[in-house]
Amino acid sequence: MPLYQSVFERYEKKYVITGTQKEKLLAAINGKLVPDEFGESTVCNLYFDTPDYRLIRASMEKPVYKEKLRLRSYGIPQENSNVFVELKKKYKGVVYKRRINMTYGEAVDFLCRRNFPRADTQVYGEIAYFMGFYRSLRPTVSIFCDRTAYFSSEDRNVRVTFDRNIRFRNQMLDLSTGSQGVRLLDSGLYVMEVKTLGSVPLWFSSALDGLEIYPRAFSKYGKAYEMMFKEPLLN
Repeated sequence: MPLYQSVFERYEKKYVITGTQKEKLLAAINGKLVPDEFGESTVCNLYFDTPDYRLIRASMEKPVYKEKLRLRSYGIPQENSNVFVELKKKYKGVVYKRRINMTYGEAVDFLCRRNFPRADTQVYGEIAYFMGFYRSLRPTVSIFCDRTAYFSSEDRNVRVTFDRNIRFRNQMLDLSTGSQGVRLLDSGLYVMEVKTLGSVPLWFSSALDGLEIYPRAFSKYGKAYEMMFKEPLLN
């Protein structure tokens, strides 16, 4: 049995906030958030898409249903580092995530060379089906951020993450080469994500209201896609 959660079904809300808002929010909730097992980490993502960027273009049209495939590591991976292959879907505001754990070398072999590992799980089957449906999938962009992750001291199913220094590149897509890239947001801004099984706790929503912090749609991959085609030097 894996020691990680392989299936998620939850609500996710995003906020773009300043460092000052972040500090005021943490002060207002007075210790109700505690660091999770990852704590401070550099989150490294490699997104897969078709040559015509079918997946991200569809996602940016804000459909009822959207999906994406990525490889994720916590820290710069090496050949034998543990990473996650994640299939993420969103339907009517609910996020469904399926992931499998393997080494970075195995994941690259699986996703880039279609050398399918010997596995017989439902999650693996869903990812393999997705790859078969979108036959021309290839690595398209790497996105990195420095993350601080928390969960509620009252309910571990309530998670809050703060991402800063969000950057991307669409060259040198091997994650093991480091996390350098072009900045997606101005310095000092954070993307805060609140992840819950249901409604946001009252103490948290009250703190947000008091500080006039409101949800804002923000897609890291979507923003990177926009910048890739606005700035010729990135292509």
